[in-house]
Amino acid sequence: MRNSRFALVRADLEHGVCPLPEDLAESLKDRGPVTVVLDHRVRGVTPARETFESEVVLDPGWRLTDVVWPPDARPGVLVSVSWKSAEDYVLLRTTALDEPIRVDGVDYYHHYDPTVITREFDPGLSNRGQVLNAVRRLGRVFDDGSAAFPEAELPAHCGLGRGKKGTFLLRNAVDQLLREGYVTRVPGSTGPDGELNYPAVDGEENLDLLFYAPLVEEAPLPGSGGEGHGDGAERRDHWVNGFVRRLPPGAHASRKQFTLHQQAIEKEDIDGFTLEPGYTFVKRHHRNG
Repeated sequence: MRNSRFALVRADLEHGVCPLPEDLAESLKDRGPVTVVLDHRVRGVTPARETFESEVVLDPGWRLTDVVWPPDARPGVLVSVSWKSAEDYVLLRTTALDEPIRVDGVDYYHHYDPTVITREFDPGLSNRGQVLNAVRRLGRVFDDGSAAFPEAELPAHCGLGRGKKGTFLLRNAVDQLLREGYVTRVPGSTGPDGELNYPAVDGEENLDLLFYAPLVEEAPLPGSGGEGHGDGAERRDHWVNGFVRRLPPGAHASRKQFTLHQQAIEKEDIDGFTLEPGYTFVKRHHRNG
């Protein structure tokens, strides 16, 4: 049987289950308890091997139950699943990154699927969280984890109410996300089949999109301090230092952003480096969560 690889979702981690390839599940489903071995490097460094007994269930796809996932396994982390016939156990294995990566404030130590990270976002309960939830979970997600969603469809999916009050709350939430650099307004289109396209395709119906691009940066090495959050949930109110964020394809930083970037360098608020094409600068701001 060949090795299979799955990206863990939040439900897998919370319920202690692991997806199982169908051919392997069919061969194990009538055996009763199955021995499972998990090979994992804690924070990508310290080797660890855990052994436990699992059941093979169909719920709704084939899964192993009673899996004890380590605390540093995040939604989106890739796990390979294979059958070791000579030793008679199922091997689960994560693969450590060469260097840890921080995605929107969450530190990842193992290979991951960017699209799953985007979809599995925990928005919290704020208004801005509900807007970001719609963009990331309901929008079109690209291979790099970026996502686009029609701005006109937000009222039907954000749960902020109808009428003037709902419109006011939605506008404020979108403005806050734009100000914080989480999303950008871009032009897109829809084809005859209703598929959302970005960049816009000539001849298709045009529409305005909110475009989200994950903030991916180097994370501190384990034990060096400055570790990020353990999940994607929103945090308490805090100040966020200025940072550089990737723009949608074809977009450019404004003259104002170049000026703010240069001022931040002169004040030594950020390291001195050139603002490359395709990136913009988001100035220091207060973030609600």
